[in-house]
Amino acid sequence: MGFSSSSTVLLVMFFMGVVSGQLSTNFYSKSCPKLLPTVRSAVHSAIVKETRMGASLLRLHFHDCFVNGCDGSILLDDTSSFTGEKRAAPNFRSARGFEVVDNIKSAVERVCPGVVSCADILAISARDSVNILGGPTWGVKLGRRDSRTASQAAANSSIPRPTSSLSALISSFSAAGLSAKDMVALSGSHTIGQARCTSFRARIYNETNNLDASFATSRRSNCPRATGSGDNNLSPLDIQSPTTFNNDYYKNLINQKGLLHSDQQLFNGGSADSTVRQYSSNPRQFSADFAAAMIKMGDNKPLTGSSGEIRKNCRRRN
Repeated sequence: MGFSSSSTVLLVMFFMGVVSGQLSTNFYSKSCPKLLPTVRSAVHSAIVKETRMGASLLRLHFHDCFVNGCDGSILLDDTSSFTGEKRAAPNFRSARGFEVVDNIKSAVERVCPGVVSCADILAISARDSVNILGGPTWGVKLGRRDSRTASQAAANSSIPRPTSSLSALISSFSAAGLSAKDMVALSGSHTIGQARCTSFRARIYNETNNLDASFATSRRSNCPRATGSGDNNLSPLDIQSPTTFNNDYYKNLINQKGLLHSDQQLFNGGSADSTVRQYSSNPRQFSADFAAAMIKMGDNKPLTGSSGEIRKNCRRRN
């Protein structure tokens, strides 16, 4: 049986992943040509208003992708008949920026209603946040659709904890399709943002190995030993340059000044030490590897084609 020229083109497109629903950097080039500048403008405004918001938007993308893929599930609010991921332990009282995502979605809806998924908005916002705060940029692959469900249990089990060991971190990232090197590069996102006292209290009071004593003392000033006292007090994850995306995070680890237990595990006489040393002395390599790992993370089990939906409101199903 012969094929017409149009059939041949369709077959080629299918095998290239265009018809099969794979992600591409130009997915919205015709359906929403103003998408990227619209998102960047809204992200920039949010960061100007509160610098920490860049880290918060980046973290939302991470916590979305680690739970059943990058599908916008973290954005769904609980209802009387539905329990989402916002109250899962890794997110409760720490995941933030949902109102900013609402604002970005509204801005996008004004230029191309019903076209762009909330999952893609998270991916673009994460890239723009990193770049606006001084980090690299990269071509964000797009075409994700939004999930109609979420899983608090999966969020509790899949998102890496601040108490994680190196082997647990490697395992968590592997489950998301990421290598140990990807894990070390992506952990560099902790060069921006803040952590709650409850996340690092055990490290600054109970650990003695691989912890700079003066650093611990300074962190204790804003994080009382007693549980329940000052739990929400904040400390920068990177004490050198907490609002600039750079490689200082790795320098901190070498100086035993990782705020979280899981941070310092990357430089603790284990298999990640050499990569930490490399990134601490080669910021260009870190930036390149971080960008590549972000693209790879964004490829984690996306909903495409006719799966899922394009939510009108990121907080609820259509």
